[in-house]
Amino acid sequence: MRARLPLRLTRAAVFSAVCLALAVLGHAAAGGSWPRPWAVAVAGAAVTATALLLAGRERSTVTINTGLAALQLSLHELFVLGDAAGVPPPHPHARGLGENLGMLVAHLTATLITGWWLARGESALWALLRSAGRRLGAMFPLLRSPAAAVAPPRGPVYAPGTPVPARAVLRHSVSRRGPPLPAA
Repeated sequence: MRARLPLRLTRAAVFSAVCLALAVLGHAAAGGSWPRPWAVAVAGAAVTATALLLAGRERSTVTINTGLAALQLSLHELFVLGDAAGVPPPHPHARGLGENLGMLVAHLTATLITGWWLARGESALWALLRSAGRRLGAMFPLLRSPAAAVAPPRGPVYAPGTPVPARAVLRHSVSRRGPPLPAA
């Protein structure tokens, strides 16, 4: 299922808001100053454009976490660049993410938690859309696409008189036979 423009815009806006808020608050909480407004504006435009390009269909947890981690690292470096502006760094945080293992662990932990949260929301949204599509298709048959009208066969069909493999017959059977009862 592909997402149309209103859904793509909504999903991109949610992802961008979460990603940018995580980066800005993480930057400020880690001992750095608040990012400059121009850096936040550039970051917001870049994240929204990237999210809009990727919001066309359902994404996996791995894809969401990978994209979020890459964007978080890029935003961190952009905010450090916005802080520096030719002035020597007043705190060790501004030297870069690679020099501070604690900062790297904090960014990755926050990214993984947020990515998991976004992936669960993504999964729930698409499940809801599929369910709504099936219900609307059942209520209004004219809304169904012609491809959905042809149902695939449920299983192999055997011609009369041909032997049926034992595995196909016993696939759904349950055996409840136990050991014999002791003689009285």
